[in-house]
Amino acid sequence: MAVGPGCLAGKLASRVGADAAPILAFDGVAKRYGTLQALAGVSFQVNRGEVVCLIGPSGSGKSTLLRCANALEGIDAGRIAFDGVGVDDKATDVRKLRRRMGMVFQNFELFPHLTVLGNVAVGPVTVLGMQRNAAAARAMDLLRKVGLADKAQQHPAALSGGQQQRVAIARALAMQPDVMLFDEPTSALDPETIGEVLSVMKRLADEGMTMVVVTHEMDFAKRVGNWVVVFDRGQVIEQGPPRQIFERPTVTRTREFLSHLGWHGESLATEAPLVERQATAGRDSFEAQLIPTGSGGHPGADAP
Repeated sequence: MAVGPGCLAGKLASRVGADAAPILAFDGVAKRYGTLQALAGVSFQVNRGEVVCLIGPSGSGKSTLLRCANALEGIDAGRIAFDGVGVDDKATDVRKLRRRMGMVFQNFELFPHLTVLGNVAVGPVTVLGMQRNAAAARAMDLLRKVGLADKAQQHPAALSGGQQQRVAIARALAMQPDVMLFDEPTSALDPETIGEVLSVMKRLADEGMTMVVVTHEMDFAKRVGNWVVVFDRGQVIEQGPPRQIFERPTVTRTREFLSHLGWHGESLATEAPLVERQATAGRDSFEAQLIPTGSGGHPGADAP
C-alpha cells in the first residue's frame, strides 16, 4: 500500500529526540585523501537517545565520517557540530569533546600490557583524574554489565575476539560518554562471537544510549536502529526509519546494495528471516535476545 506524504511526515516527526536540538550534526561534510574524495557533502543528524546505523558498501565513507566526528581526522569542507559546538572550530577543546564521545574500533585497540580491569579503568584515572579505587569500582561494574567480571585479572591476549570487543565497549563506557561511536565493531570477529557483542550493544540501546553504528549487520540495523543512513561513494544517498529503508527504499542503488545481501524487501512484520544468511551460534544468540519482529527495536523506533 502506498504511503502518502502526510503519513510519511508523521513518521519523520515522531523520530526519537526530534523535539530537541541534535546531539551530533553533519552539514555538507567533505574529506579528501589526495585525489580520493572520501566524503562529498554528507549531511544528516543524530538526535539524543537514537541509534543511527550507517550502512552501505565498503569504502563508501562511513568509517571516515566516524573518525571525523571525534576529530581523529580533519575535514576539508562543511561542519560537524557536537552538542552545538563545531568539532573543527579553533576554539574547541578536542580533548574535552572526546571525553563525551566513546569510540569502539574494529580491532579493539586494547593495551596488551594491562589487565582487563586496567584497560577499563585507565581512562577515568588518566583523563578524568579519578582515584584508582573509584575507577576500579566503576570498571568492575562495567565488566559485570558486559558479562566479563570473571576476566578482570586476565590480559587481552587470553580473551577471544568477542570478549576483547566487549572489554573495549566497557572501556568506552567508563568515560560516561554522551554518545557511543561504533566503527564496524563485529567485522574482525569470528561468526560465533558476533552475537555476544551485538547483544551488549542492544542492551545499551534499550537503556537509551545515543549510538552511531557503522555496520554490515543488517539485522541489527533493522531491529535495533531508529534511523538508517545509506552511504555510497562518499555520499548519503538515502536515509530514514528502518521500515522505509528495508521495505520501500526510494533509491535504486539502495535496493541494489540490499539485494546483494539477500534482502528483497520482506516486511519487518513477518516472522521469516529478514535476510538470508548462514545460521551461526553467535547470530542465533543475538536473534534470541532481540525483541519480537515488528515491535520496532529501540524505544521510539519505527512502529508498524
